[in-house]
Amino acid sequence: MTAAGSRRTRGPCTAFEGPRRLAHGPLAEVAAAAKTAFDRAPRTSTILVFEDATGELVDLDYSGSPEDVQQTLAARERHVDRQRDEGDEPARGPGRPRLGVVAREVTLLPRHWQWLNGQPGGASVALRRLVDEARRASVGRDRVRRAQEVAYRVMSALAGNLPGFEEAIRALFAGHAARFDEETARWPRDVRDYTRALADGAFAGEASS
Repeated sequence: MTAAGSRRTRGPCTAFEGPRRLAHGPLAEVAAAAKTAFDRAPRTSTILVFEDATGELVDLDYSGSPEDVQQTLAARERHVDRQRDEGDEPARGPGRPRLGVVAREVTLLPRHWQWLNGQPGGASVALRRLVDEARRASVGRDRVRRAQEVAYRVMSALAGNLPGFEEAIRALFAGHAARFDEETARWPRDVRDYTRALADGAFAGEASS
């Protein structure tokens, strides 16, 4: 659930014009730089804007002035926020406030319910404790997986036709940092440096393995 007053704000973004890094920073600033580059060659420009934290492409509308681009972007972000709030905040009847607790259906076998109901605090408390313990235990694995996914999205968009792409992807998911650096060494500098920075977290466990 997205709480009122805690809208999701996009973090830093990076724009590429072909293999050249065009801009980096807040989305509004990056969008303005992308618009300027697009206007220089609207028929031939290949401009991609990525959100650094997710590796997702940001879709920009370059029609109008740079101010128009930023206003359209701001309106789109507000629309997304409204949709998220409406979808995540179901109607609730009278009764005790949820206090941040969200009800969901959980399907378990009878022996699971029997065990849960016998735990201190009952099934709900036991389930929350188990989930918290599992989250703490998987922090490292989750961080590696997220870094892999982010780097893969960007590499697929920027480097899909570059030499060593498939081998670099294999090294990314295998956790082989040295092989990854070797396969990306021939890439254009900006593409190489950006993908290496995003992939860095994917190799966190290489030394210990």
